[in-house]
Amino acid sequence: MFLRFAVHARHETSQQGQGLFTAIYELEEKGRLAEYEAAWFSEQEQWFNKHLERPDPLKSPLAILWFKSTALEHITRMRALAALVEHKDTVVEVIQTDRPGYVVYEDAYQVAAIPFGQDTLPQ
Repeated sequence: MFLRFAVHARHETSQQGQGLFTAIYELEEKGRLAEYEAAWFSEQEQWFNKHLERPDPLKSPLAILWFKSTALEHITRMRALAALVEHKDTVVEVIQTDRPGYVVYEDAYQVAAIPFGQDTLPQ
């Protein structure tokens, strides 16, 4: 099982729901985070930078990231980030699937996958 936390705004390239980090960056840019919220988010971002590989560059700009259901601490922290976003009147959807798409990257905690039905398939 894989999980993804997304808002209803669409990612420009993949046309999938934007991820939480993108949503929080936008809230921050618009000045919608209180100083303590921005500081807390910065701490969370540092934790993720330390404890989660960032596949760069992905093999496809259409690929989106999914957490493995076994990444318990990562998911717990994402739920806390989701609560912050929801507190700012943005709906967060937790999407669960056994088939995230064509996997182009995988590590212990996540996969990057191109959704099935996209025009560009992995090489």
